[in-house]
Amino acid sequence: MPILSELNKYLQSKISQGKDDYAIPKRWMPPNYTGKVKLAGRKFFVNPYEFISNIIDNLLKNAGKDVDYSKPLSFIKNVKEPDWIRTSILYSAHVRATAAYVHDQTTLFVPIDEKGYTESGTFLKMLMLIPYFSTYKVDSIYLLPITQASSKFKKGEVGSPYAVKNFFSVEKDYHDTLLENEFTPNEEFGAFVEAAHMAGMRVLLDFVPRTGSRDNDLILEHPEWFYWIDIDEMNGFAPPKVEGLGFVQPSKENLKIVYNDEQVKNHLKKFRWDPRTQNPQKWENFIKLNKDNPDFLDEIAREFKVITVPGFSDWINDPQPAWEDVTFLRLYLSHPEEALKYIDETNQPPYVLFDVVKSSLFPGKEKNAELWNLIANIIPFYQKNFGIDGARLDMGHALPDELEAEIIKRAKEYDPAFVIIAEELNMDNHLKAKKSGYDGILGNSWWAEPRIKEGWFKKFISEVAPKLSLPTFATAETPDTPRAVTREGEETFSKLTAVVNTFMPNGITFINSGYELFEPQPMNTGLDVEDPVEERFKNLPSTDQFYGKLAFFDWYVLHWDTDHHMVKLLSLLGTLKEEVKDLLKNSNNYHFIDFSDDASAMFWWNGEKGVVIAINTNFKNPYFFDIDLGYYTWKSEHNIQTKLENYRRGESSWNVQDAHLRVTINPGEARVFFVY
Repeated sequence: MPILSELNKYLQSKISQGKDDYAIPKRWMPPNYTGKVKLAGRKFFVNPYEFISNIIDNLLKNAGKDVDYSKPLSFIKNVKEPDWIRTSILYSAHVRATAAYVHDQTTLFVPIDEKGYTESGTFLKMLMLIPYFSTYKVDSIYLLPITQASSKFKKGEVGSPYAVKNFFSVEKDYHDTLLENEFTPNEEFGAFVEAAHMAGMRVLLDFVPRTGSRDNDLILEHPEWFYWIDIDEMNGFAPPKVEGLGFVQPSKENLKIVYNDEQVKNHLKKFRWDPRTQNPQKWENFIKLNKDNPDFLDEIAREFKVITVPGFSDWINDPQPAWEDVTFLRLYLSHPEEALKYIDETNQPPYVLFDVVKSSLFPGKEKNAELWNLIANIIPFYQKNFGIDGARLDMGHALPDELEAEIIKRAKEYDPAFVIIAEELNMDNHLKAKKSGYDGILGNSWWAEPRIKEGWFKKFISEVAPKLSLPTFATAETPDTPRAVTREGEETFSKLTAVVNTFMPNGITFINSGYELFEPQPMNTGLDVEDPVEERFKNLPSTDQFYGKLAFFDWYVLHWDTDHHMVKLLSLLGTLKEEVKDLLKNSNNYHFIDFSDDASAMFWWNGEKGVVIAINTNFKNPYFFDIDLGYYTWKSEHNIQTKLENYRRGESSWNVQDAHLRVTINPGEARVFFVY
């Protein structure tokens, strides 16, 4: 029996024992819910077992008979191509934060409250949110890493999802106490994927193939797959600064300067051989005693006086500090070939330097074939065991080309419609990403869209996006950037970008968890932030429980109960996009119309119908548009329907005889018209 049905049976068996004291946000309440609900002020209280079972019942009711929803959705729909991503509406979630809520309203947030409810996010509660995602016509759910993370060297209250401890196990903290010990986290994730597939949603995961946590489980079996430094060098470890070079990437031209720098020479002296190479017999005895010890890295440090090295950027003189919670996997068993003229090949232990990190450009002669095989099998493991539909490859472009190609090849062999997104921020590299086998890129719309005065917003929608060979995330914010609502224009800017990103040419509409709620606090401060400390503390009042917290590293709950949101707007935009998806598939249907520094229009037309998005990026003054539709349609008469006005559903429709659409657009507004 599918795991979702098993889980539902268990929930039903517990309904009589449950209490109507489980608080949920208004947003989480499905429109067709038939269970018992108590209201206290603006709070909804339900029996959690009945609530979740009711959601699953509705999914099962509409599911196909004898369909195995644990398989990829492309198997179920008999889809052979990854083109579905081109017009997707994708919701990005960090399970721990997105599905978190204070279910016991008598207290502040705690991961597990006094009633025994899991208040932090779980797979079960992500399942609970599927009807909520449906309101936006979401067809893809993208999850930040769900692999088992480490809490070693954590940067906050909890470990980062990117500090992967075990590549083949899901996060144990995403288990929900409502299920007691009846189901494993793996089974709960499997149930979530089944439920998403029943709702017509694909599931994409974020994978991290070149780093692991400092205490990654592979160390016990393969310590030689990691880089080690003397334990005395751990405190204050930082990547070396190189005199004579600026903020640049390593190249064959500057490698001599790098290796002759005194800081670099001292840096190389910090590295040691792995503990097994140091003393094979001692290591064998160590493993017998510590194979089940969760603190094995501490014991290695005590007995062998070495520890895994923190990771750091592959950019020379990058101002960001070392990444204390992760370490690089040793992709080559030999030093970079380009570096051999500068080091003592025989006596230099394996080391991490800018060129080593950039292994795509500086390979060694002897690849770590066994590790490569393991890395290439990570995505297929999740395809075959959970039926996932796509993945984003974290820093895939920094991997050796052969390894990157093998990862993509194995995923596509199992599911030709499987989508792989490149973490490519440089829009000029879209052709390279396509040639490498990717189906989309992360891109940098999040950087361009806030830069209206600098002209980047307009350039992105007029020149950059239309010319892409692959679709890109269309979004004003990502999990790594400042929130859209904190940019100039604030809530109005967020609404404007929501409209534009719904109809972006070659755009994958990307809803970053919390964007719809005008969430001001960033999840991370990795991109487009001048002062990470200031960014953490400037967005929430100091009285807020989550003041200064980052969801990547701390417990966090989105401000679900806010009065300010664009839930209705995104719901309407999802409906509108669904109506014109066929039109948006072909970027040849797209035209950009420029009026002034602040005014422009996006126009889609396929010969029969079209969409006009009139955009006024001036947040103070209105703008009068006179759009000559006939120049693009070769028609004089058009029926026009206002679909979105003042960020609400439009009601007007009219006929024009002279091919011109004339309308005044409010400050900071993007208005949508359908044209026939």
